[in-house]
Amino acid sequence: MAGTDTVRLTTAQAIIRYLDAQFIEIDGVEWRLCGGGFGIFGHGNVTCLGEALYDHRDTLPLYRGQNEQGMGFAAAGYAKQWLRQRFMFCTASAGPGTANLLTTAALAHANRLPMLMLCGDTFLTRLPDPVLQQLEHFGDPTFGVNDAFKPVSRYWDRITHPAQIIQSLPNALATMLDPADCGPAFLGLPQDVQGWAYDYPTAMFERKVHRIRRQTPDAHEVAEAAEALRAAKRPMIIAGGGVQYSGAVAELTAFAEAYDIPVVETIAGRANLLDTHPLNIGPIGVTGSDSANAIAEKADVILSVGCRLQDFTTGSWTAFAQESQIIGLNAGRHDAGKHRSLPVVGDAKLGLTALGEAMGDYGAPAEWTQFAKDERAKWATYVADNVTPGNRPNSYAQAIGAVNAACDPRDRIVAAAGGLPAEVTANWRTLDIGTVDVEFGFSCMGYEIAGAWGARIAQSEREPEADTITFCGDGSYLLMNSDIYSSVLTRKKLIVLVLDNGGFAVINKLQNNTGNESFNNLLSDAPTIPEAFAVDFEAHAAAMGATAETVENATDLGAAFQRAKASDKTYVICMKVDAFEGWTTEGHTWWEVGTPHVTDNPKVAAAHIDQEATRSKQRKGV
Repeated sequence: MAGTDTVRLTTAQAIIRYLDAQFIEIDGVEWRLCGGGFGIFGHGNVTCLGEALYDHRDTLPLYRGQNEQGMGFAAAGYAKQWLRQRFMFCTASAGPGTANLLTTAALAHANRLPMLMLCGDTFLTRLPDPVLQQLEHFGDPTFGVNDAFKPVSRYWDRITHPAQIIQSLPNALATMLDPADCGPAFLGLPQDVQGWAYDYPTAMFERKVHRIRRQTPDAHEVAEAAEALRAAKRPMIIAGGGVQYSGAVAELTAFAEAYDIPVVETIAGRANLLDTHPLNIGPIGVTGSDSANAIAEKADVILSVGCRLQDFTTGSWTAFAQESQIIGLNAGRHDAGKHRSLPVVGDAKLGLTALGEAMGDYGAPAEWTQFAKDERAKWATYVADNVTPGNRPNSYAQAIGAVNAACDPRDRIVAAAGGLPAEVTANWRTLDIGTVDVEFGFSCMGYEIAGAWGARIAQSEREPEADTITFCGDGSYLLMNSDIYSSVLTRKKLIVLVLDNGGFAVINKLQNNTGNESFNNLLSDAPTIPEAFAVDFEAHAAAMGATAETVENATDLGAAFQRAKASDKTYVICMKVDAFEGWTTEGHTWWEVGTPHVTDNPKVAAAHIDQEATRSKQRKGV
């Protein structure tokens, strides 16, 4: 019988052969589910897993990383570009190589992004113990570095016998493809077990086509939510990243237009609507717009679609009226029920369709929708002035405006940490759907370039004519820049904007805003630096093979950007920006940060009192 047929393979060979046989249907086209991987070999993964990967190098391309953390960011950027429908694996050696992936696992977990980690582990037999790079826990010999991944993985397993992967691999894939539980999967691979052989059922390696599950929401939950919406006098919709992951942009737009309900976007939900859509009232929250925040504080019913409702969206839960009713439409039960929301647990596309069918002839009051549009018009005027070159010292906003004016609609924009996520979120005017990746789930320095490299790999598979453009501060550049070299080596062109404000200027801004003196954030204010000097970012990027230039202002940046667009390889544009005067000063809600309750500094004491004064608006919820 065919079911009894077996093939003898090592554990590593079986893992890679299984991945090679997995496909997914996307818009009627079948793609290999795993787009390949990123790898740095060491003694913990080169001899067995490396041998297996070599035999599949044509169908599962392996990108050589420069840093394991960068590999993980690239895998996350790839998955995000593919809207979580495809993933990459990362393989690292036992010990420090694997440990370097810990930050990226946390990023993927926070952002609910699929990524498979195939990581070396110590020998199961323990015969050679203690081995190179092994941590010894004398009271628990099973405990090691790889156990640190348990809190930051959606699925975790240590393979102690070759037969385990018959169940572990499908479980890992099911987790990564689950709309509610999506996130990173970790497989610890002991060095000896990787090479052990087993007679695997051949059926395990048959070609399999996956499809993303769409969960139909409960009819009672839909009815309750529709009843609340029909009674709303001041309704609004918060559109999150889950709208795009569900492929529900058209349904969101149709729903909003049918009932004339204003829409605001979260950071992850940027580019759900075009900038010019009349019901797009702007980004919400701490890094949002005056327009979105103006309607949020007055709304009586809030439909949250595909949102995590993190503090930058909710203004630490001060952005909404305390008596307002939230409806949580989300594939994840935990997200759907936050803050006493009426939960509608299910797929965003199906949920919006079901809600629409239950809404009847409802329409938002005209004066409410007009109020929202008027507020958005004011915000558009502010942004237009804010991004104008020469309106003040060089700023992030000016650079963003110059790129926004010159890029193509399908170019992808990437930002991640420091002040740039806020500035991009507030000032970027969306030219096409799904073209903005502001990584603020974990707000992780280093994602900017590495994540953009992964996004460009994905982009080149379907939209090779478009560009991936990343905004990077000097702090993030210095933390992780080696994937500029990776992008040049692999011919995956990036356009990198390096905006140098002399240190960690956004945290210096927070430091000053809470009454503290500038200290150890800007290079000029670090007490252990006798004489600060700037890095020659242009020369540094050029040394990694990129074309690079330095410009004096945003007008010159716009001209340089045109040269970057015309280039066939990674292009780095550097510009200094002001650390103090260049910030977007409008559009912010309250944000809770810890401030000293006792201090000898009167400025810190005054800032603490000011900070706490808004706490009365904070909603209490679970």
